[in-house]
Parts: sequence; C-alpha cells; structure tokens
Amino acid sequence: MKQSTKLSTALSTEDHKRDSDIPVLIIGCGDIGTRVAALEKAAGRQVAALSRSETSRLNLTQRGIVAVMGDLDNLDSLHELPLKTKVIYYFAPPPSEGCDEPRLTALLAALNEDALASRVVYISTSGVYGDCGGAWVTEEWPVNPRSDRARRRAVAEKRLTEWALVHNVDTVILRVPGIYGPGRLPAERIRRGIPVVREDESPWSNRIHADDLAQACFQAARRGMAGGIYNASDGNPTTMTDYFNRVADFLGLPRPPVISMEEARNTLGPGILSFLEESKRLDNRRMLEELEIELRYPNLSRGLPACLE
Repeated sequence: MKQSTKLSTALSTEDHKRDSDIPVLIIGCGDIGTRVAALEKAAGRQVAALSRSETSRLNLTQRGIVAVMGDLDNLDSLHELPLKTKVIYYFAPPPSEGCDEPRLTALLAALNEDALASRVVYISTSGVYGDCGGAWVTEEWPVNPRSDRARRRAVAEKRLTEWALVHNVDTVILRVPGIYGPGRLPAERIRRGIPVVREDESPWSNRIHADDLAQACFQAARRGMAGGIYNASDGNPTTMTDYFNRVADFLGLPRPPVISMEEARNTLGPGILSFLEESKRLDNRRMLEELEIELRYPNLSRGLPACLE
C-alpha cells in the first residue's frame, strides 16, 4: 500500500495530507463497517474506507471517514489504494454466484508489498462448517461447506491465509452466523408469510447482534491471536423456527405458518433450504476469552429490544 507521489483524487482533501498515514482501512464499510469505524475513531484512530460511488463517498465523508475510490470488481480502479495502514478490516461480501472469491483476490493483488498492513481482520461465515447435526462446534471443527455461499468464504479464508504467510501479515478470521440489529430483522419475510418448519424438525441456528460483532472485530484487531479463528456468536443458539417466532412476537406480527421439512423441500427455494439443511451450535468461548469481550446482547431477550433504538 505504497503512498502515491501525488495526492489521489480518491481521497478527501479535507481529511488527508499527502505525507500522513491512516492506520485503519475498511473494505466494505456498510453497517458493520461504520460501527467499527466509530469504535476506531473513538479510540483516536483515523479511518479510511473503500468507496465505489459518489453517494458512498459523501456518506463516508459525513461520518469523518476518508473515502478511497475504488471497485473490487475492477482491479484497475484499485491502483490508488494508498495509505500505510496498521489494520485492514475486510467486510466486503463475495459475488452472489460461483464458488470463487475474486474480490478479495483483487484487493490482495492491489496491495503494495512495500507498505503492507500488519493485520487483516476478515469476516467469514459459520457456514464453512456445513451441517454439523446440531453439535456444539468449536473452531477446530473441520471445514466442510455445503452451499456455494459458504464455499466462496472457505476459498477466501484459504486464499487470505496463504497470502498472509507469504507476506508475513497477521490474519484474524471471524466466523459469523446470522447478524441481527436495527434494520436487520426478517420483518419482510414474516409479513410475506413464508413458512417455517415444525419446531421438532427445525435446525439449530446462531446469531450475534451487530453491536457485539463490531466489538468483536475491534478487539480482534488488538487482541486476536495471529492466524486466529473465532466463532463470533452470542453463544445462545435457538432453533430457526424459534427465532422467527420470537421476532414476529416482538414486532407484533402474526407468526409464520408451519410446515414439515418434507413440505419445505417441495415448496421453498434453494436459498432458504440451504439454511434449513444445516444445524450447528457455535461455541464462542475462545472469542470471549481471547478477545476479552463482554457481550452487550448475549441472547435474544436482551438483543431484540435494542433493535428499535
């Protein structure tokens, strides 16, 4: 990430001087990224983020974040990736199709070897474990993705890890289940009356509140073990059906209709089925202990009321 000899037009001139370092770079500065940026700024660090549109640039600038223009789907646009950074947070989603992760590959190719960050924090998915039959899953559980969305993340984990070993960069990977929080509840699905499977057939599902995930990312940049992998979950899984019912009750909506798993396989789309056919309970003790986190929302009873704040 060698600094350019001229000031990139991608950077806000109000927030950036040519000879300054910006210690934090966020790739994929959406909901979680802006929460992490706020934590980093509160800790006194200047933050930059990749932006691929003028609207996004203005939004970042209004939040006090230096906007760096570039598009992960266009490698040529990343030639100005600037800034000597200490930490890169990679939160950008992979493409919606296929089993590869070209966006992360493009970023790694664009980084200048003369000024690499010392640490990359990557948000992956707990889907890389595949179906675990409802077992409690630690980070030692073998990776066995069953869906393309999980295969893309597994490829990204492997590629990032191999790149980091070659370039002597620390990585920390957070394997994240469903994220909930303000604006992140499945209200529209419930309103549409999409069925859930019977409680006795429903798989275990895991989740984490957006604020707690941001805290986990922030702490991973500071306390995570080099090469460490962490299950970023609240540690209190429930069945998927229980989750949708509790959200419906919380929002004052009718509970979803109930069908059997056999009916679900005949009526629901492949995207929903990919979640129904995986069951696991994430053990989050390594995250709590090594990252020294005290969750604000360790269960739905605590977390759902915070979704309307």
